[in-house]
Amino acid sequence: MALCTVPSLLALLFLGLCRAAPTPGPDVAPSKEDQKAAEDYLSQFYRDVGTTNSTGRRISVSNFKNDLETMQSFFGLEVTGKLDKKTLEVMNQSRCGVSDISRYGHFYGKPKWDKTTITYRITQYTRDLSQSEVDTTLAKAFKLYSDVTPLNFQQIQSGTADIMILFKGGDHGDFYPFDGPSGVLAHANSPGRNQGGDTHFDEDEGWTLTRRGVNLLLVAAHEFGHALGLDHSRDRKALMFPTYQYVDTNGYKLPDDDKAGVQALYGSRTPTDKPEPKPEPVPQPSPDPDTEEPEEPDPKPDPKPDPKPDPKPDPRPVPGPNPKDEQCSRDLVFDAATTIRRELYFFKNGYFWKKSTWFTGVRLRQVKQTWPQISYVDAAYEIRTKDTAYLFQGNQYWGVKGYRTLPGYPKSISTLGFPSSVTKIDAAVHLSTTRKTLFFVNNQYYSYDETTGRMDPGFPRYIFFDFPGIGLKVDAAFENYGYLYFSDGPRQTEYHYRTKRIIRVLLNYGWLDCY
Repeated sequence: MALCTVPSLLALLFLGLCRAAPTPGPDVAPSKEDQKAAEDYLSQFYRDVGTTNSTGRRISVSNFKNDLETMQSFFGLEVTGKLDKKTLEVMNQSRCGVSDISRYGHFYGKPKWDKTTITYRITQYTRDLSQSEVDTTLAKAFKLYSDVTPLNFQQIQSGTADIMILFKGGDHGDFYPFDGPSGVLAHANSPGRNQGGDTHFDEDEGWTLTRRGVNLLLVAAHEFGHALGLDHSRDRKALMFPTYQYVDTNGYKLPDDDKAGVQALYGSRTPTDKPEPKPEPVPQPSPDPDTEEPEEPDPKPDPKPDPKPDPKPDPRPVPGPNPKDEQCSRDLVFDAATTIRRELYFFKNGYFWKKSTWFTGVRLRQVKQTWPQISYVDAAYEIRTKDTAYLFQGNQYWGVKGYRTLPGYPKSISTLGFPSSVTKIDAAVHLSTTRKTLFFVNNQYYSYDETTGRMDPGFPRYIFFDFPGIGLKVDAAFENYGYLYFSDGPRQTEYHYRTKRIIRVLLNYGWLDCY
């Protein structure tokens, strides 16, 4: 299955298009124009990870290579970290620009609408088509999903719908201004409260119902996929593939990959599925699309602040500032993360957020209140078969079972076989399939055999060599539902260890129920 089958947490998704640039031959160094176009592309589609600064959209050499490797991995290209011809060709394709960086969290449940009848309202229409053509086309786009799921979609003419839709160019009030013809096409929010599901189309595009211009049915169906909870797919035949591609819309049905993805969220339609009772809309005058502004969200601070360094002096204040205000920051950096008895723990400044299937929301507690001997956590991992987690603070570590610290601890990390030069572990994760534990220290990692109680020979090895694309270092790591998650600063990579493949790039705060 492709990416859209994996549920993602509520996120604002945005679209963009890289400017075309000449492509060099395979053995020719990229020109300044190619380099600038590639930097713009990565800034636009990977800017949430903090690769830009207040002086513009320039990217540091290390971040450029790292983000380029991630982009190459996502599109199935050879991961070289070099700006080669094939990479530039992909960058120059017209595409739906939903960011390839997503907020993600499927431990507590899949992101989806909690009802089967979803309302939508068009507050501003395009001048390229008649209102009846737009109404009919958007209804067809929604029908692609209602044909294969129990969902039903109802258009309303007034009040606030679940999915609010408008056509407008330029700045339209959501911090993601459109950029004129042949650039950004549209964008959509994934399911959620308030602006969840809302979908905006760039009025500066040439909207059509044919091959010419931008086909409204295909773009709308793609965006509504995001509004229902689907992310991008790597299947080039899928509707949710990132790049825009025209296909014959006569008798068009949802491709198999997208069908499987949406059914993973909502199930399949059966003959007994019926629409829910129609809600009574709140009486409000419908705006004149030519004269009135649409209903827009309350202004919020720019959701993409400039990156801030995350200094970690040693020793750190114990505990550090309460991280409550950082919970929904796009710059959030985890100190450590692990599972403990099928619950997720994310550590920061002597506190931890706990996420569980047993309760809704996320709970914040101080480490010392839970494990009195431990003030803060630098790294953590769990061996589920032993019902034991290991928490690291500086050059010591403890074994814990739930909230109980085991006797005989703390122990020195030197007992695990680390050389005296290692005084702190950055991150750790246990691989249940191999019974090995990976320890990350600076830009290298060690492999520890839990069966023999010894470090594997040939280590440490460089992170970038064995895990290209995840970053030059690892601040936190954990395993969940068969995937590994590596955090480097605020950026997190979902990784499939057996196939050595990056699945997607995320942001840390996406696990913490930030809407």
